[in-house]
Amino acid sequence: MSVSPFQLTFHRTTVFGTLYIIASPIGNLEDITLRAVRLLRDSTLIACEDTRHTRKLLDHLGISTPMVSYHEYNEAARASELVAKLEHGDNIALVSDAGTPLISDPGFRLVTAAIAAGIRVVPVPGPSAALAALAGSGLATDSFRFCGFLPPKSTQRRKTLEQLRRETCTLIFYEAPHRVLDALEDVEAVLGSRPVVVARELTKVHEEFLRGTAATVRAELVARPSIRGEFTVLIGKADGAEPDDTPIDAAVRALEGQGVTRMDAIKQVARTRGMSKREVYDFMTRLASEPGSRGS
Repeated sequence: MSVSPFQLTFHRTTVFGTLYIIASPIGNLEDITLRAVRLLRDSTLIACEDTRHTRKLLDHLGISTPMVSYHEYNEAARASELVAKLEHGDNIALVSDAGTPLISDPGFRLVTAAIAAGIRVVPVPGPSAALAALAGSGLATDSFRFCGFLPPKSTQRRKTLEQLRRETCTLIFYEAPHRVLDALEDVEAVLGSRPVVVARELTKVHEEFLRGTAATVRAELVARPSIRGEFTVLIGKADGAEPDDTPIDAAVRALEGQGVTRMDAIKQVARTRGMSKREVYDFMTRLASEPGSRGS
């Protein structure tokens, strides 16, 4: 039996908007793609960390698209608002203050919420301080690990670096100018004399690469009247033998098994690991006091 077209019920299909993840310049305003400029101009809304900062870029490009703030302090609430707009059909461009969004910048909550809602997410590649620093560092580029910012406290920073000792790829970190000296000191203490490159003010007028070991680069920075700028720290793999990844307690006991006294064993392990003997001693003491420990 045929059905008259007038008897059919039509349902309107909702057309979602698109979320564009747009990389923006990390210093030089010329470092933006033609595609990024077009999408920033054509989007319904631009979500950005700091509207004042992004306004400078938009004014430079002659773009008047409305903006809304999206940063670490409001992203939980703002993400749901932006997803609602995307579901309504708006196209939204997400930018950070500099570089690629989500890379040590806000955006993860929004992207995951958009994907969960069935919204199309489109990355628009461009500037990244980590990749720019790696390309100009002279360190191995075939394998690398981006680790974001190191912890601000020395104890946690050294713990993080200790966990990365066995890595054989190039390590990449971001660091603040007021912490870079302390960070380099901890790199030297934990990882020893590995090749280190510090990239400062990438793409800007005072861009520079400092190369050497953590100690030599730190000494060069210490000699300056002030330390300013945005820093990316890169650490190459150790020359020669791979770092010893034997557990500290096992290394101490192995030396004791060779007839070395406990204190001398602790000193040797501390020296080869770039740690203080107090750190090794405290570690062994804590281990011995744990329930089920084999003791000394």
